[in-house]
Order: sequence, then structure tokens, then C-alpha cells
Amino acid sequence: MSFRFVHAADFHLDSPFTGVRETEPQVAEILRRATFTAYQRVIALCIERGVDALLVAGDIFDGADRSLAAQIQFVRGLERLNDAGIRAFICHGNHDPLDGWGARLKMPSNVHQFGESAEAVPVDPRVPSGPVVCGISYPTREMRSSLLPGFPAREPGRVTIGLLHANVGASTGHEAYAPCSLEDLVATGYDYWALGHVHTRAIVRDQAPLVVYPGNTQGRHPNERGPRGVYVVDVDDHGAISPEFVAVDAVRWEQLDVQIDGIEDDSALFSRLDGRVEDLLHQTDERHLVYRISLRGRGPVHGSIARPGTLDGLVGQLNEVWGTRHPFAFCGGILDQTRFELDRDALRQGTDFIGDFLALTDEVSRDEGLAAALQQELAPLYDSTRARKYFDGSLPPTDDLRALVAAAEDIALALLVDDEVGG
Repeated sequence: MSFRFVHAADFHLDSPFTGVRETEPQVAEILRRATFTAYQRVIALCIERGVDALLVAGDIFDGADRSLAAQIQFVRGLERLNDAGIRAFICHGNHDPLDGWGARLKMPSNVHQFGESAEAVPVDPRVPSGPVVCGISYPTREMRSSLLPGFPAREPGRVTIGLLHANVGASTGHEAYAPCSLEDLVATGYDYWALGHVHTRAIVRDQAPLVVYPGNTQGRHPNERGPRGVYVVDVDDHGAISPEFVAVDAVRWEQLDVQIDGIEDDSALFSRLDGRVEDLLHQTDERHLVYRISLRGRGPVHGSIARPGTLDGLVGQLNEVWGTRHPFAFCGGILDQTRFELDRDALRQGTDFIGDFLALTDEVSRDEGLAAALQQELAPLYDSTRARKYFDGSLPPTDDLRALVAAAEDIALALLVDDEVGG
């Protein structure tokens, strides 16, 4: 039988934004409500797509002592699903374990909350051969061993979905809660693993069993950039599974890297930033935008950027233009990574070490055997099984190798000149 569900995780309801300074009241209110707005969009999506079930893979709330406002909002959303005849399956993770404080709120009849022992629950008890959801919740925050051994065996002929909050394959940047390997998940024979905990979406395995992290539904700080949302998953009559990512975030974090090369004055710099912000806002699908800027490169405007108060002034001007619009674009800060302008030709004519260095790099770049020599030197790196995952599997072509040499010269030259200027 065909089946459709939404796979969501890591709502972190009522979680505050971090990395944003005090701002306009209307902007602050939108940021404060962003996690709730994203959750409401998940509920609306379930109803609009006519799904059979919503699966939530943990961290509904931001802390074990979950706020009353977050709990009330969560239950209200589930009640809307109940009115639409949509079931909800919930497991709890390290941020909202079963031993956390909970208000005395009655869950609607469409909801199944998994306990501290894994169990298999049919999506529709009236259909004996219908799909099954198997899940487990964290009894307490510190779950440092795998929870997979307690999961029930797959029943032949039934689409089986695992619901788990866990760190698969020791994903970096996340605590190793309920750790397990991809091989462990595959060995269960389940059809789909609906995971939570890792905030960046990823289809870890794209064949049966699919292993999927939807990521969190709302980015909350500068490191959680780009679209955030859920997967709408279709299972056809033959058991084939097709996941579709759908963004539900209310506010989007982004990073702007801006080169100052060729910018002559402050007015031109602001025009460059203003245009980049406008372009970025047009790419956010009508979401509000919180962004940071990193200024890079070398140019005559470096001296002005380095003056005290310049960056704060730029932030203020950008927010005056874009921070009061709807949707707004709010600048959370500007990082100065610029350097003073270099005259390479003048440095090349020098009689010091820098002049000798540039003469050498010019000579090397003219060497027709350079590309072949570099390919020979790089071959062991590209053949390494440990390093191969960082490359596309083949050595760079000649033009790319020459570009690498030019980039290496620029890095070395910057270090030499900056060190000399710094004393």
C-alpha cells in the first residue's frame, strides 16, 4: 500500500537566537517566535500534503525543563493533525528526555510517544500488513551507548521505519549520544531510518534502507546557515521510497564573503555590500534573513575599514536600509579580514627576499614541466583512501594546477609582506 509521511526533527521550540545583538523590536519579536513559526509550517505542510503521519525524531524542546509556552504550542499543533486524521509518532532525545519536566497537558488520541523501551507500532492498526514505526525515547539526557539492540526485528512484508535520535558514524560537531554505525542500521533490514540529532540535513544512505537526517527546522545561530526544514517521504505500492526536502524555516542565516579588490572608497564599498544583500534576500524564498559579512582581499579601502567605528557604521547603515523591510535582512556583524593593497610589480623589482621569492615563482610558473611534476607529487594524496573523500577522484587538469600555484604564491606573499610590515 502507498504511504506518505513527514520526517522532522530538532524543533528546539522556544530556543533563542544567538549571535545577534539587540535590534528593532519588530525584528526581535520575529526572531523570538521563529522556532514556533517553523513548527506551525510543519503542521500546515502535513495537512496540505495529506500525509498519513508525522514522525518527529527527538529534541522537540530545547531543554529538559521545557517551557510551558513550548509545550502548549506543541500540543496545539498535534491537535490540528488529529482534526485532520493524521497520526503523529514522537521519540524524545537528549534535549527533551523522558525525565525532563512536563506540564500536565493531555495529548490527543492521534499521538504515540515512544518510551524508554523500543517498540513497533502500526501506522494504522486496522491494516494488518500496513507500515510500522519502531522507536525509542531517551529516558535521560546522557545516553552514551547504542539503543539499537532493543529494536524489534522487521516483520516480513511490512514497510518498517525506524525512529531514532542518535549520532550515526560519530558525526563531528555533535555529542556522541546513542552512537551507532551505518552498518548497524543497515543490518536491521528496516526500509527507512528517520533520524534526529544532527542539525544539517543529510541523506546518509540513498538506498534501502534509506538513512536520513532532516536537520533542524529553524537555524538558530550563524553556523546553521541555509534552508532548514523536513522531508516529505512517499512510499509507493512496491515499497520504493522517495524523500523530498521542503524548507519550513521562518528566518534564514547566511554568510556573505565580499572581496574589496578594486573598491576605491567607502561609498563604493557600501554600494557593493548593499547590492550583495539585495541579491541574497531575493534568494531566500520570502524568508527573513540574518546574515554576517566577511570582508576579504586587498585594496585601497582597507585603511578606512580598519579605522575604529567603520564596521559598526556599515552595520548600522545596512540595517537602516534592509532591517525594517518585510521580509527583513538584518546584519549581525562584519568581520574584517582585509589587507593593504600590494603592488606586485614594485615588489618584484626589489632586491630583498620578497623580490627574490617573486622572481622564483615567475620562473617556476614558466616551467612547461610544472604541471607534470605537480601531478606526480600529488598522485599519492589522491590515491590515499583516507584523503580520497575530500577530492573528486581525479587529479586536477593543467589549468587548475597552475591556478593552485598562483594561489599558493598569493598566500605566501601575503604572509611575507604582512610579517615585514608588522615588524
